[in-house]
Amino acid sequence: MKSRPKFYRTTVVLTAVFVLLQWRNPDIIREHLESRTYDFRLALRELIGKPAISGDIVIVAIDEKSLGEIGRWPWGREVMAGLIDKISSGGPRAIGVDVMFTEPENAAADGKLGSSIKKAGNVVLAYPFRVPLGNNKGTKEAVDTEDSLWDSAFMEVKSVKGIPWQKWAVAADRVTLPLAEISQGAAALGHVSIVPDMDGVTRWENMYIKYGDDCYPPLALQVARLSLGLAQKEMTVYGGAGIKLGPVFIPTDLSGRVLINYAGREKTFPYISAADIIKGQAGPGSLKDKIVLLGTTALATYDQKITPLSADMPGVEKNANVVENILTNNFIRPSPGIAEIAVIIITGIFLGLILPRLGALPSAAVAISIISLYILASCYVLIYHGLWINLLYPVLNMLGIFALQTVIRFSREEKKAREIRQMFSSYVSPKIVHELIEHPERAALGGERRLVTILFSDVIGFTSLSEKKRPEDVVALLNEYFKEMTDIIFRWDGTLDKFVGDEIMVFWGAPLDQPDHAERAVRCAVEMSEKLNEMRKTWAEKGVEGLDCGIGINTGEVIIGNIGAEGKKMDYTAIGDHVNLAARVEKLTRQYGTRILITENTYAAIKPVLNQGAIGNCIFQDLASVRVKGKEQEVRIYGSIIADIPISVSKEDSESRKPVSRKAAK
Repeated sequence: MKSRPKFYRTTVVLTAVFVLLQWRNPDIIREHLESRTYDFRLALRELIGKPAISGDIVIVAIDEKSLGEIGRWPWGREVMAGLIDKISSGGPRAIGVDVMFTEPENAAADGKLGSSIKKAGNVVLAYPFRVPLGNNKGTKEAVDTEDSLWDSAFMEVKSVKGIPWQKWAVAADRVTLPLAEISQGAAALGHVSIVPDMDGVTRWENMYIKYGDDCYPPLALQVARLSLGLAQKEMTVYGGAGIKLGPVFIPTDLSGRVLINYAGREKTFPYISAADIIKGQAGPGSLKDKIVLLGTTALATYDQKITPLSADMPGVEKNANVVENILTNNFIRPSPGIAEIAVIIITGIFLGLILPRLGALPSAAVAISIISLYILASCYVLIYHGLWINLLYPVLNMLGIFALQTVIRFSREEKKAREIRQMFSSYVSPKIVHELIEHPERAALGGERRLVTILFSDVIGFTSLSEKKRPEDVVALLNEYFKEMTDIIFRWDGTLDKFVGDEIMVFWGAPLDQPDHAERAVRCAVEMSEKLNEMRKTWAEKGVEGLDCGIGINTGEVIIGNIGAEGKKMDYTAIGDHVNLAARVEKLTRQYGTRILITENTYAAIKPVLNQGAIGNCIFQDLASVRVKGKEQEVRIYGSIIADIPISVSKEDSESRKPVSRKAAK
């Protein structure tokens, strides 16, 4: 197949493109397109069954109820101090405060809040870094860092051989710290800076942000550390590889990020209204040995995040998910891409080799099955094993190869249909052309042997007629005759081979199989004869000398197909002894005074029909055995008997009206 090498080359190029895309994994594609497929798989997991949570985390929410009962936000520092005292009295393991205390209220109020935090002894305060656009364009020079911030930095940052982690690390160029009066009693500080993906969705947590020469942990990591009873020095950064928290190693990407494994939509974790804590309506036992995260959830406080599962998740619950992930070490793990590259190459080779050898429906079934299998596999490993493998590039490669093959097949079929239409539209009826286009395999465009029935029709007396009339009158008369005869031929689904001067050659049985080809040919000849009678009558009424014809029919095996000079002139035609015999028999119509002559071969083919009666108003009688030019053996011929059909024979076209049985027909 000529189109296969081109398909193979294009398949290789397409596969190579997707291998390169998977290798580079451009942010703009991953964060706008591939991430959407990731979100869909998480949503599917949500339907199948939410992942279990430990139950160790409680969110104390400054919600609409709290604002309604305590007062508008932000609350005074004394109120916040009282809230922290109440929480601390419940005996939690750690308290993470996702509220900013960056502006002073008054010395007394600020001092009171600082005292409450110090008294609790296990409070982590939040602060924000400013991460400029580009994520790794932060400050590269040393900065003056306050002791409270420096004390919360990673004490040990190690480089991993072969990973230029500082090039990829998320870097900040500015920090806003809590007031010293408030933060000096905090057990630790943790940043709450996030960098959403390009589509605005928060999928990642920055496990360290580089600021100056140091790296700083997030609020969630500090809270988890305190809850485990670990010291600050027991956290270590392995740049571009991961975080070691005590004995546990948490892998990160090159930028120090982890993929948050959200447990569900908002309010998946247990909530307690801050108003209930302040008013003592929540039992103290509800916070015993829990990890408490205090933050705002009311819509008016503007701390809502867009996540893969929610467009309205409070930031404090995002932090709760991260703490849960750290304690259970079950972050979603992004695939390094090697498996996807292998899938792209293997499926590219397989589909590239197999699809051209299959039909349209089998190739569609194979492609859809493989694509579906990969999609199901990607869903399975994410839902049950927490592994995010790229769905976009392997699927697009498979779809691209299938689409390419479909386009090539469609183009090839369309080209073949055009060739068939162009080749046969002037030969056969529109019905047969349509059938050939629908089933092009039935059109044998190359040479083949076929059993067909051939009809030759020749105008009688044309020589003398052309001498008597003007050329334009002769052509007009001949065109009128040909038009009517052609309509009849197409009505009987004959293949019009050619016009040779005033002669018509037609055959049945090709390009489509026609088991009754002999009967069709004879019935067509009878109708042609009847139509010619009508035309002769019309011409006579107009005073115009009309035309007459002889028709010869033979059935036999011939060679049929496209014959001619390729690229120059090609005709779909039949050649062979049986074609010549039909032509010779047509010439005998003058000698036997009958309009239609058929050979013994055709007579044998239609004998079952003749046994049931006449064909039209025509019967056939045995005339003679003749030896035609070019044939050694005699052939028996049968002539038509049709009532009231006088056949005109000119002197030029006939030397005798007598039978020439057992003599050679010239």
